[in-house]
Formats: sequence, structure tokens, C-alpha cells
Amino acid sequence: MTAVRTTPGRSGGPAPVLRRLAALPLRAHLAIGTVLVFAVAGLLGPLIKPYDSARTSPPDRLLPPGARLSDGAVAWLGTDQVGQDILAEVLAGMRTSLTVALVTVLVGGSVGLFLGLVAGYFGGWADGIISRVGDIQLAFPSLLLAILLAGVLGPSMVNVIIALAVTRWVIFARVVRGSAIAVRDREFVDSARVMGASHGRILLHYILPSCLPPLLVAATVQVGLTMVAEASLSFLGLGVPSSQASWGSTIAEGRDYLASAWWIAAVPGAALALVVVSIGILGDLLRDTSDPMTEL
Repeated sequence: MTAVRTTPGRSGGPAPVLRRLAALPLRAHLAIGTVLVFAVAGLLGPLIKPYDSARTSPPDRLLPPGARLSDGAVAWLGTDQVGQDILAEVLAGMRTSLTVALVTVLVGGSVGLFLGLVAGYFGGWADGIISRVGDIQLAFPSLLLAILLAGVLGPSMVNVIIALAVTRWVIFARVVRGSAIAVRDREFVDSARVMGASHGRILLHYILPSCLPPLLVAATVQVGLTMVAEASLSFLGLGVPSSQASWGSTIAEGRDYLASAWWIAAVPGAALALVVVSIGILGDLLRDTSDPMTEL
């Protein structure tokens, strides 16, 4: 029996991944920790601090961070103009932003992946039509287009996801198209064609794997940008309904109290900035680690 030799450092398993994680810079560890903390807090928000949009407490309105409420509890991040706990609003808003961002990227990424594969692999008239439609859409600022669509559809989480997905698919399509064009004429793809492989098999087994790393990087970056877009729509009153917490709507409500109760707008604004910056750092990290020529 012939022994199978393995090259050290090239074997599978979690060891290479753990070594790469240990070699990451401090900012990467901080970004990963920040995103995980906010994600867990958003998922467990109702258990940590339940949020009720209909609840008001006039005696507890506009209390600063650390103040004690009328029921004896502590408002660690203060209260707003109707007595709502800002911590509960931030946790519920994180859940809303995370849900909208992930579903939007999933829907827009799926559409962009399909159209990008068709345009990049087949070329010709399909590539021309998809590319021209994408160029026309990119001529409009994505946020203005999202505002137009959200204004027509009305405020709801589903409509926000639809509006943002329409503005995001072209980003994924262009990334996948470029990767597909770079791979479609490679030797291993030509060999598959000579062997009689169908277009579907070539796309699934040869083209798609080469498109996934850049697509993952783009998706990570778009999660943060989508969270900003959702907050912008909610700030303008075109996002999720008022019965659902959103960082954008909380910031909008606090802009009239910046002089007397700065924490209403500052806390969700700081949370949004921190999460988006951390996700951007993760996007850079994924871009570096997905490059096989990169050595950490």
C-alpha cells in the first residue's frame, strides 16, 4: 500500500484556521468581538431588556444614563422623551438592523449571483442586457433610489428589504461577473467542456467556487452599508413601522433633544457607527484571507 504524504500546513481541519486567527492584528480581534457582542445582544435583546413601543412612563422621561427609574430599575443608557429605556431601544434596533441587513444581502446577493454568472459565463446579448441595466441603475445614487422605492411601497420591514435589495443586486452581479470572466477560459474549464460537461455542471462545479470568495467579501461590506441605509430610511420615516424599534427612528426622535438629552440620539448613533466600522474591518480581513497569495 502506498503511503499518502501530506504537506505540513496544507492539511484540512481547524488548525490552519486557528493559526490564522491567532496571527490576526488586534483591530481584527476587536472588530470580531464587537460584531459578536452586538449580534448576540440583538438576538437575545427581548430576554435582556424587553421593548414595548406602546409603553410610556412620564415620570421617567429624559432621565440621564445611570438614573434610577420610578420602579427601582436603573436606566443604564438613560430614557427618551416618553420614558422608554434607551438600552431596550438599542437592543431592539440592533435586531431590526441585523435582520434587514442579512435578508437584504441574501436576497440581493442571490439575484446578483445568478445574473452575474449568466453575464460572465455566457457573455453576448445576455451580458449586454444585464450590464446595461446595471449601468443605468448605478447612474442613480443607491440611497435616493431606495428612498423612492420605500416611499412608493410604504413603511414596513418587507418593503425596506425589497427597496434595499433592488439597489444592492448590481454590486454582487458586477463582482461575480468579473470573477466568472476571469475563470471561464481557464484550462480546467476548457477540459470540462471537452469532456462533455453541461453548462450547468461547469457553472456549479468550476465557475461558482471561484466567485464565492469575492462575493463573500462584498456581502460582508454590504451588510454594514445596508444597516446604514436602513437607519437612513427609518430616520426619514420611510423604514420600519413605528411599532418596531430602529436606530434611525430613535436618532430622529432625539434630534430635538440634543441640547437637553443628547443620549437619545448619541447612543444609537454611536452603536451604528461602531458596528459598521467593525464590519468594514471584517470585510478587509476577509479580502486578505481569501487571497491565496496572502500570508499572515
